[in-house]
Amino acid sequence: MSNLTKWVIRIIAVLWLGFLYTYLKNPPFNFLVLNTFLAFIPIELSFHIDKGKPKNPILFWIIVIVWLLFYPNTPYLLTDLFHLSLLQPYGSNGLLRLDNTMWFNYTLLMLSTISSTLLGFWGLDRVAKAIAARFRLNHFVFQNIIIVGLSILSSIGIFIGRFLRIHTVYLFLTPEQFVKPLLNMWSPKAIFFIALLTIIQLVFFYLIKLIQLKPVQQN
Repeated sequence: MSNLTKWVIRIIAVLWLGFLYTYLKNPPFNFLVLNTFLAFIPIELSFHIDKGKPKNPILFWIIVIVWLLFYPNTPYLLTDLFHLSLLQPYGSNGLLRLDNTMWFNYTLLMLSTISSTLLGFWGLDRVAKAIAARFRLNHFVFQNIIIVGLSILSSIGIFIGRFLRIHTVYLFLTPEQFVKPLLNMWSPKAIFFIALLTIIQLVFFYLIKLIQLKPVQQN
């Protein structure tokens, strides 16, 4: 991705967040402003990670760790799709309502979710390759092991945010308050949820990778 493309994405993100903040000041969809902002943080951080970048290894791992702490906020938006039920989409006749406000709010939620998730997966691929390069293990098998591992950690983060209601920023502000909930959160239902969200992320990620594959040129 070129620097120009990155700046275009940044400008669009700022304009989009400004629009969401202006339009969605009141419940029930005002949550989308904060969630979209948190989803963009790892996308921005991934712009600064690459093979051999940053050159300073300490700075590299600091950025990677911060990226990992914020990255679950990006696929977290996929779980926000449940909030579509707040739109009361079905009328008394059992059919979808044709309501302009409802479909406009639906569009806002879908645009934030899809665009953030796609850019987040691009960042995931970039970070995984950068980590593999640091260990001098650029084989695609090792890269994919990293992607699976990061996706599992991301799903754990989604569970923490969705069910423990712990935002990433709180981990920086008052981490001591969340040690016990994090240790006590494990249960068969939690593990099942984490497994499902990992599968969803990996399926979407590899579908995108499959689409990006260049066809083999035949002689």
